[in-house]
Amino acid sequence: MLDLAIYLQHVMFHAVPALWQLHMVHHTDLDFDVTTGTRFHPVEILLSMLIKFSVISVLGASAAAVLIFEVLLNATAMFNHSNVTLPAGLDRLLRLVIVTPDMHRVHHSVIKDETNSNFGFNLPWWDCLLGTYRPQPAEGQRAMTIGLRPFRDPAELTLPKMLLLPFTARAADYPINRDGDPPQQS
Repeated sequence: MLDLAIYLQHVMFHAVPALWQLHMVHHTDLDFDVTTGTRFHPVEILLSMLIKFSVISVLGASAAAVLIFEVLLNATAMFNHSNVTLPAGLDRLLRLVIVTPDMHRVHHSVIKDETNSNFGFNLPWWDCLLGTYRPQPAEGQRAMTIGLRPFRDPAELTLPKMLLLPFTARAADYPINRDGDPPQQS
C-alpha cells in the first residue's frame, strides 16, 4: 500500500501546478544517472515526508515495515535512475516485478506524453493497472532527449537557480495539463 501511495503522490506532483513547480527540479536534469534519483527540491522532500507520514498513520504500518519499505524505495530509486543498460531480455523479465532504468528513463523524456508515464519507483504494476505504462520512448532509448524543453542551458541549472526555480518559473505546461504554455523563467 505504501508503494501505491508513492505512485499516486508522484502522479499528483505532475498534476497539481504548484507541486509540479517543485517537482520540475527533478526533471531538469539533462543526464539520467543515479544523481537524478536524489535531485529534489527541499520543499518537495518535506511535502513528500508529510504525505508519507500521513499514509503510514492511516495504514498503521509498523516501524519495521516502514524501515524495510524505505530501504527498498531508496535502493530502487537509485537503481531505476541509474544509467545502466540491461540486456533487452533481462529488462523485459525484470519489468514484471521491478521498475528498470529503461522503463523509468521514459518518464524523464522531454516529450509530454512520455513524461506523463511510468511514475512507479518500486513496482511497475501501478503503471500497468492505471494506464500510465509506456514500454519505450518514441525515439528509442539512445535517441530520446532527457529533461524539460525550456530548461536546456546547463548554465541555468546551477544549485542556486534550481532552489529558486519553483518560485521563478510558471508551471503553465505541467505534463498532465493538456493546455497551456511551457514553463517560462521570469
